[in-house]
Amino acid sequence: MYSGTNQTTLIDAIIPKSTRLVNLAVDAVLIVGYAALTGLSAQIAFYLNPAVPITGQTFAVLLSGAALGSKRATASMLFYLMAGVAGLPVFAPGGVIPGSSRGYLLGFVLAAALIGHLVERGWGRSLIKLLGAMFVGELAIYAVGLTWLAFFVPGDKVLEWGLIPFIPGDAIKMVLASLTVPLAWASIRKLKGEN
Repeated sequence: MYSGTNQTTLIDAIIPKSTRLVNLAVDAVLIVGYAALTGLSAQIAFYLNPAVPITGQTFAVLLSGAALGSKRATASMLFYLMAGVAGLPVFAPGGVIPGSSRGYLLGFVLAAALIGHLVERGWGRSLIKLLGAMFVGELAIYAVGLTWLAFFVPGDKVLEWGLIPFIPGDAIKMVLASLTVPLAWASIRKLKGEN
């Protein structure tokens, strides 16, 4: 994909390109690995309301877009969804209102794609731009998640149960993920002897 100074994702800067077969194998490991990280993050879950859990998933989703780029991050979130639909225990434990939080899962795919796309255009090298990219990703998750939630709960509960309680935690996860990426870039430059 990218080489030399044109590398725009962390993974492209860390893992050198090789033969087509090796590149495909590396991509497969990264896609499955980030899907597994998302699934593990889903197990950190608790409910403030009966519809949508607070989980660690969004951190993994934001990081996947920033580290992997649009294609691999999108593939990773699609693999995550397929694993859950196939019955693997990768989703957060269900709440009292079955299926009400599934829209957020669909939003993960869109968020990973958008963040990856922006990072590929240089947004991953600046903390402010990266925060902006991750904010766009968060908006995508909420847009799909809240729209889906509206089919399951009364209209006056959509924002109360699907947005407001999540803002502080998602802001913290967004900042942590945004700080992780520039630190990783600095480490890569140091390892490569660049300034």
